[in-house]
Amino acid sequence: MTTMQKRPLFNPAGDTDVTRRRLIGGNTTNLNDFNNIKYPWTAGWYRQAMNNFWVPEEINLAQDVKDYRALASAERRAYDKILSFLIFLDSVQSANLPNVSEYITANEVNLCLNIQTFQECIHSQSYSYMLDSICSPDERDSILFQWKDDEHLLARNTFIGEQYNRFQEERTQENFLRVLCANYILEGIYFYAGFMFFYNLGRVGKMPGSVQEIRYINRDENTHLWLFRSILTDLRSEEPELFTAEMEEELRAMLKEGVRQEILWGQYAIGDGCEGLTGRMIEEYILYLGNARAKDLGLPPLYEGHEAEPDSMRWVSQYANANLIKTDFIEAKSTAYAKSSALIDDL
Repeated sequence: MTTMQKRPLFNPAGDTDVTRRRLIGGNTTNLNDFNNIKYPWTAGWYRQAMNNFWVPEEINLAQDVKDYRALASAERRAYDKILSFLIFLDSVQSANLPNVSEYITANEVNLCLNIQTFQECIHSQSYSYMLDSICSPDERDSILFQWKDDEHLLARNTFIGEQYNRFQEERTQENFLRVLCANYILEGIYFYAGFMFFYNLGRVGKMPGSVQEIRYINRDENTHLWLFRSILTDLRSEEPELFTAEMEEELRAMLKEGVRQEILWGQYAIGDGCEGLTGRMIEEYILYLGNARAKDLGLPPLYEGHEAEPDSMRWVSQYANANLIKTDFIEAKSTAYAKSSALIDDL
């Protein structure tokens, strides 16, 4: 196994020839030159991520304050547990991404990772805003730290967290690849049971402000997924020796474990007690997502018979498009920046 070295911060002897730039193991000057890039996808990614800028407090949560008290017990339980999960892993993401960028030697890719780190902070801010708006201080703290006492929630966080810690303990290229895949799983599979729960609340006319917050977060996560898919694709091209048959099988196993955990979590946190959503619907949609994520990495399907989006779940994609519905549910006014209306979903 090859041990990785951090990129130097001040390196005037670095390569200035863009054709010699590499994702890892390059000799970078760390100069941010927007006119000379090796990875053309970063230009579109950077522009879209910048256009996605939003502020959590711009979304009106007045109706949510009323709705939260009137939620059915199963809905309120799911709301609390899913919010606790989202808070924890988005916080871990903002701490982990700098550890990834320390070993990326393509400056344009690091610019994208820096923007993602900022967006993860915005997501954490949005969750705090939601909790401060709808909960008492005691209720807020109870939700914030549920992962300490709920073994199901802790297990969810442990799978991804251990991959991140593994690279911290042993900085090999193989562990770096595992970290990239773990990020891909987090952005592309791990959040979706939670997202669909919030969108289902929107379908039945509840918690409109929370739904809109999640839609903007989901839009950001789509760009993060695009980012790590592109990094993994280019890494395969530049470092083919990393992608052995054994490693590809391990990546497939990681994806399948992510799918398994997301299904178990969704069925535990949501179950069959929420109007409009069942455990079976959750399972079918996450199996479909697992296949889609494997395909985007050039891997064979994980689950036969789940290649197409389930008809019963097409509403998830409609809600996830933050530019499709741009009016505030309460005040019927625009809540998306006009410049975001031209965005194209690369996924």
